[in-house]
Amino acid sequence: MLDKVGATLGKWEQTGITGKLYEQIRGKYDMAINQYNEACAEYNRQLNAYNAGLRQYQNAVARLDQGSQAYRSNADNLVQASKQIAEKQNELGKAVSQAGKQVADGVTQLIQGQRDIDKAETEYQSKLAEFNAQKPEAERKISEAERQITLAEEKIDNLTVPAYSVSGRREGLTSQGYCVYMVIEGIVAKLADIFPIFLYFVAALVTFSTMGRMVDEERTNSGTLKALGYGNADVMLKFIVYGFAASTLGTCIGVLAGHTLLPLIVAHAYSAGFTMPDIMLKFHPWITMAAFALAWISAVVPAWLAASKELREKPASLLLPKPPAKGSKILLEHFPPLWNRLNFTHKVTARNIFRYKTRMFMTIFGVCGAVSLLTAGLAVQSSIGQIGNRQFEELIHYDLIVAEESDTNSAQREEIATTLKGKTVQSSTAVRYEELSKTAGKENDKQSITLLSTDDAYNFNEYLTLRDRKTHQPQILVNNGAVISERLAEMLNVSVGDTFTVNDENGAQRTIKVAGISEMYIGHFIFMNAQCYEHVFGDQYSTNAYMVGLKDHSNANTERQGAKFMKLAAVRGVVQNTTQKNMVSTIVGSLNQIMEVLILVAVLMAVVILYDLTNLNVSERIRELSTIKVLGFHTSETTMYIYRETILLSLLGILAGYGFGEWLHRYIITEVPPDEVMFDPAISWIALAAPAIVVAVVLAVLGWIVYRQLETVDMLEALKSVE
Repeated sequence: MLDKVGATLGKWEQTGITGKLYEQIRGKYDMAINQYNEACAEYNRQLNAYNAGLRQYQNAVARLDQGSQAYRSNADNLVQASKQIAEKQNELGKAVSQAGKQVADGVTQLIQGQRDIDKAETEYQSKLAEFNAQKPEAERKISEAERQITLAEEKIDNLTVPAYSVSGRREGLTSQGYCVYMVIEGIVAKLADIFPIFLYFVAALVTFSTMGRMVDEERTNSGTLKALGYGNADVMLKFIVYGFAASTLGTCIGVLAGHTLLPLIVAHAYSAGFTMPDIMLKFHPWITMAAFALAWISAVVPAWLAASKELREKPASLLLPKPPAKGSKILLEHFPPLWNRLNFTHKVTARNIFRYKTRMFMTIFGVCGAVSLLTAGLAVQSSIGQIGNRQFEELIHYDLIVAEESDTNSAQREEIATTLKGKTVQSSTAVRYEELSKTAGKENDKQSITLLSTDDAYNFNEYLTLRDRKTHQPQILVNNGAVISERLAEMLNVSVGDTFTVNDENGAQRTIKVAGISEMYIGHFIFMNAQCYEHVFGDQYSTNAYMVGLKDHSNANTERQGAKFMKLAAVRGVVQNTTQKNMVSTIVGSLNQIMEVLILVAVLMAVVILYDLTNLNVSERIRELSTIKVLGFHTSETTMYIYRETILLSLLGILAGYGFGEWLHRYIITEVPPDEVMFDPAISWIALAAPAIVVAVVLAVLGWIVYRQLETVDMLEALKSVE
């Protein structure tokens, strides 16, 4: 039985699947064999002792038979020998009894070992069946692991030497938020360099006219005071104190609003796209001192100049109304064909315009300032408001650029291909995608340039529209040059036919010839075909990315699909349009808020200037207007007699404002946007129509006010002579 168990264990060992159970059964089997061998050895020893005693007995009997005489004579020795034989027989019996017991124990152990072997055989058969059941899956896993090892070896063979670069906080992947913040900061800084100057000159213009009018209205009182013995300094002090007090009070209100209200508006514009800490309002003493100084110059100096000029006259002259300005021959009279064609009313209007030259320049400059601010504000809003839609609807039609890893294997590429065929993807095309760089721009930063190269120009047009911004003429990809974005061309100061250098991903310089300039508003781009790529980079063309168009173009779906592609092992990165859209949205939102404040100020400026000048014109010429009414002019005719001058001067101011507003708009869209963003330089029709409409509405309202004022004027009171 032990041989059978040993044969079974031998077969088990040949299968190669032994394990812990086999070791336990093998140990028990070896123990049983050892015990059996020991029992057999002990039995043999006792048997040998018995045989030795038996031989001694037989020898003794032989000697007894041969020498009975000696036996008889030596009975004592025989008895002693018998005792020894008896003792040996007893020892032999004990040995035989002990050997039998050991053999019985060995047999019992053998039986128990057989049972264990049978149990192990059963367990072995069960484990063998389990092994056979799991063997295909194990072989499949082993095969998959071998395949993964093969793919990994292929991936290792495709590894390239990495290139390293050092980027500042204005450069690299994390620079976008900082750059956008700096763009908005630059917007506020540049606008702060321009518009306070405009506002100050307009305010100074209004203040100058107001203080001059106040001195003229106090002409009689000034003459009375001089006649009573007051000196010129005493009379002048009244106007200086008034101008100082009014300007100081107004400046205090302005300083308070400038330190609280306007910073909060600007902070709100900043916080539109950023998480910002609460603004800390601080007092700026030097700016406050400059504001007070400018206010005093605008109010006190005009009052002093007007009063000093008036007080040069004698008291008797001051007690009389200020004589009207003298008329003179104007320039139009030197052109008889034109002058003779004008009717009487138009001739009077032309003469009065040049007769009151100060009011003429004030009206033109005031309206020009308001219109220029309105034009610039609305034009900037139009320039920035549509660049997002134009960029991502008219020019760029893809939603994602999915870039592959350089060490991808066939299985990973197949995984990307399967994803590109999913239900959410509308279309895709393979391209060559690289990130180039160029140190340039206002801050001499390292600019990121996107290179897109294709060997299928026909399908390429489905994902990108390359056209000239002004003529919309298509830009064709040729073999000897590349098409670059317009902002990149402006930044590098290159045109068609010029060449420029860029750094590739490994830092090597590449020279590219400009074959066309395409309309692009956001980002720097270079587009070329496969032949041009091989010529520029000296390497065989191969695709490493996909331009992907999604069925759902929403930002949420674009981000979701981008995250899905990023989970693939073969994807190096995903370029999403949502990032650029958010950047443009932040810039546009912030700039729009500032432009809205600017437009509101410009409208209020137009109202204040036209109202002040119109009221001043009517007040100074009330005797003239009363005379016109006495001569039989209707109220409407009298109104147009004086208001026609304001309308004509406002038209001249509007034309001048258009020119200056266009320059201001050009300055803003050139200096304000970041290096990678271009605002549309075209001026929309609303930027030209709205200022004219605003001025026309203000003139219409003021005309109605003048009409009502002239309709109720007391002509006899106005024509009375000063006693």
